[in-house]
Amino acid sequence: MTGRRRIRSTVLPRSLVRHARAGAPAAGALAACSALLAGCGIVPGVAQGSEDDTITVMTWAPENTGATNKPGMPAFAEAYGRWVNDHGGIDGHRLKVLTCNERDDAVAAARCARRAVAENAVAVVGSYSQHGDAFLPTLEAAGIPYIGGYGLTHDEFTSPLSYPVNGGQPALLAGLGRTLADACGPVALVRPDTIAGDQLPPLLDSGLAAGGHDPAGDLRAAEAATSYGDAAERALEHAADGAGEKGCVVPALGDRTGTFMDSFRRARGDHPEVRTATVLGSVDQTVLDASGGASGPYEGAYVTGWYPEAGDARWKPMKEVIRAEAFGDNRIDPADAGVQTTWIAYTVFRQAVESLGDGEVTADTLTGALDGGLKISTGNLTPTLRWKFQDTLASIGLPRLVNANVTLQQVEKGRLVSAADGFTDVTATLKDAAL
Repeated sequence: MTGRRRIRSTVLPRSLVRHARAGAPAAGALAACSALLAGCGIVPGVAQGSEDDTITVMTWAPENTGATNKPGMPAFAEAYGRWVNDHGGIDGHRLKVLTCNERDDAVAAARCARRAVAENAVAVVGSYSQHGDAFLPTLEAAGIPYIGGYGLTHDEFTSPLSYPVNGGQPALLAGLGRTLADACGPVALVRPDTIAGDQLPPLLDSGLAAGGHDPAGDLRAAEAATSYGDAAERALEHAADGAGEKGCVVPALGDRTGTFMDSFRRARGDHPEVRTATVLGSVDQTVLDASGGASGPYEGAYVTGWYPEAGDARWKPMKEVIRAEAFGDNRIDPADAGVQTTWIAYTVFRQAVESLGDGEVTADTLTGALDGGLKISTGNLTPTLRWKFQDTLASIGLPRLVNANVTLQQVEKGRLVSAADGFTDVTATLKDAAL
């Protein structure tokens, strides 16, 4: 593996990460911005001038890469921008939504952040990136809040200008581990051999330990492989070594989970039967359908998620936006956790803007509102959200993690259905994680 990420051991006061946003960007920054336009987009039909009643935001995610892709997130952000402007804006403000292809690349992620600064964005909303070290310092220096990131990296739960809406990978894996502790013999975790992947084993192990289970086998695999035959064999061997107890294989490879399961399906016939389990984001209904539905390798699998299952009535407002502004856009799947996170992130943003009343909408006033104890309702898709300077999980280095609730789903007859009522709070489990 290559270099290690820098881990922030302390959280700086917000006054030290903000700076005055008055004045025009430097000519060099504007020149750099113009070079970035090929990778970024703007919502069609939204005014691009500097009108006082227009507020600018950005949403980014990787697209057209050899690893994980989340095109539905910027596509939904654009649809949301059109919908808001068709309905009078936010408190009378028109919304200009910039999008950027993060390309699953640290350099591209940093470029997206620099463009957000150059375009005077008041927030980055509902975005996906595993390169927090590359973009968060730029946003912090400019005082721009990062609202509703996907929750992939440690940095999203430490930066004082990050406002996560879910518990990220920490909550999903801790919740899954607690479930598997009661259901499995040996557990094999197959995860990317990346910096982000290095964070996964202790999180799954925290849940397993809470149920009195041994740690999972940590099996690294290439993030963008076209075949996972070797990883599948190693996982099956580990899961079968349980003295009669049926083991579990947990692939957590993002978009490459389907590729792994193709290899797993071919290899499993030569090994004792095992269960499978994973987290939302590595599998969704589209993946289940493509892998054979009820006859596929996921049948019976446990899946932890952040939100209610996709058929829940609480998603109706989001689906109405998609129906009105993006009907037929196959990039936007309402069951995709990235699209769902983007909807919730824009819900937070909208309520933060509305809380300012007649006041100016800037990056600083938005962070002031969010830091000032503003409570955000998401229609029961999450608990009420409120960010403090250091929250309950600051003791394990996750001071910005305010929503450690997860849902438990299971694959039954090829469909992803709820396996337990309501949310499960894994805060106590995470407190014992050896991060």
